[in-house]
Amino acid sequence: MDVVVQVVRISWTRLSRGGDTAALRNAAPVGFPLHGNGFGVTEVRLHESGAFVPEWGPVRSDDRGEVRDLSLKEEDGRLRVLVRDNPFYAPRRDRRPPAVRIPRGEWVRWQINHRFGGCACGSEWVYELVTMNVAYGVVRDPGVFLGEPTKFVDERAWLR
Repeated sequence: MDVVVQVVRISWTRLSRGGDTAALRNAAPVGFPLHGNGFGVTEVRLHESGAFVPEWGPVRSDDRGEVRDLSLKEEDGRLRVLVRDNPFYAPRRDRRPPAVRIPRGEWVRWQINHRFGGCACGSEWVYELVTMNVAYGVVRDPGVFLGEPTKFVDERAWLR
């Protein structure tokens, strides 16, 4: 399957909910140039503690080695893309958009955000914006995820 996936995770606490650090967080990109040959799966993490400087690292995967939050399946010459929501994160989403199907040569950007708490010891809420950039087919342009996607799914919710 010729698929390129770039997962961008931006995480912060209430310290970055206003002022200069919020402006820095909001200015963080949701797409980056591809590295190497442009194939496969990459993950970029931007944390409040690191001043939202991008860090490239291994992608979070499930027991089968697939991207943990993403379902990809080829059907009738199209790629079916569905972002899986974690039921333990807030806000709870009772209604979710359906899967997106894209033909070869197109790409989708799917954004979803969450809020989750730490332990019972009183740690703060942590907020996260996850952007899944998924291209179907052979990608020759390393800047493919810098432009406008063919399809955009916005599941961002108000996080208190």
